[in-house]
This record gives sequence, C-alpha cells and structure tokens, in this order.
Amino acid sequence: MIEAEYEEIEDGTDQLDLSDDDSLPWLEAEEEDDAAGGVDTRQVVGFALFMLFLLVVIVGSFWYLGGRQSGGEQVADGSIIAAPDTPIKERPEDPGGKEFDGTGNVAPVVGEGGTSEGVMATQEPAATAGGADGENARQAFATTSGVGVQLAAYSSRARAEQGWNDITRRTDALSGFRYRIEEGVVDIGTVYRLQAVAGDRAAGDALCAALKADGIDCQVKP
Repeated sequence: MIEAEYEEIEDGTDQLDLSDDDSLPWLEAEEEDDAAGGVDTRQVVGFALFMLFLLVVIVGSFWYLGGRQSGGEQVADGSIIAAPDTPIKERPEDPGGKEFDGTGNVAPVVGEGGTSEGVMATQEPAATAGGADGENARQAFATTSGVGVQLAAYSSRARAEQGWNDITRRTDALSGFRYRIEEGVVDIGTVYRLQAVAGDRAAGDALCAALKADGIDCQVKP
C-alpha cells in the first residue's frame, strides 16, 4: 500500500488576495443595466407640466383671437324684450285698395260670350290753363253731336286732351274742327277715345282721308 505524501500549505500565504470592497465584474455589469433601465420620475413630471403649459397657451390664444374677431358684440343674456305700446297689426283704412268705376264688370260679360258697350262721358273735363288748351277743353264738352272721326284711345282723359294738341300740330287737316272725348269700358279696362267731330258722314270720310294722307290713322264712327 502506497502512502501519499501531502504537503501542507500554510494558511494565509497562497490564498487569493480579495478584499471585502472588491466585487465581481459580471455582477457589476448586471447592476448597471438595472439602473439604466429604470424610469426617472422627475423627467416624467417635468414633461407633463410642459405639455399642460403648452395646452393652456394654445387655448388662451384661440380665446383671445376669437374675442377680437367678434368685435366686442354683446352676448345674449336671455332677457325679455319689452312689447311695444302700439298694436303689432293695424287694419288699413282701405283694405281692398282704391276701386275704379267699371272694375270687374267686363270679365263676366266676356266669359258669357257677350260684348261690352261704350259709355258716354257724363262728367265735364276740367278746363286747362288759358290759351288754346282752354279753348279746346270748352269745345270738347260743348260738342256732343255729329259724326266722330276717331283718332286714338288713351288711358286717361288728360292724355286724350294732350293727344289732340299733339295731332293738330302734325297736320292742318284738323284746322277748324272740334273734338270730343268718349269714355268706354273694354276688356282691358276704361279707355278714353279721342274723336274729331264732323258735320255728317261725308265730311267725316273726307277728313279721315286727309288725315291718312298725312300719316295719321283714323276711323269714322257713326
């Protein structure tokens, strides 16, 4: 049996020289990674405060610009508007408007196939200012008999009288003749017929022929 010889090693001479402050390198790397991966609370709070401040600035800017564009208009406060003392609606003195003589009596007759007859004027025309106009006005209502040579029809008596003055300036065929104005009701309403007065039918035909020669339309009325 072989007896092995063992060499005794003195304690404290050949052991690793490690102090209590020394740490293993692979453990230090793991601890640094844990520190780097952590969340910094101060940074999170600072970022949140910055975003809140930015939001307040944006909202304040919109509110300021909107107030300036509105021009300082007053906002409705929901108050009640006082009613006026006078009535809101009043009945007019003439609800249907002015109604002229002869209005509405033509359409029923025409609808039934009838015709409307002219109505002789019964009201004397107002005398115009002196001179030839006044003389013509007196001749107009003084002359009601004889054969009429119709020259034109007008919408009013005043326009008919003015029409006589205009036609007499365009032709000499009416020199010495008098005129009359007949009021009639037709489909379009009341008209005023301007007629030169001739003594008989032959004189009326001769006058109308002379007027047509001067370019003036006419029609002999019995």
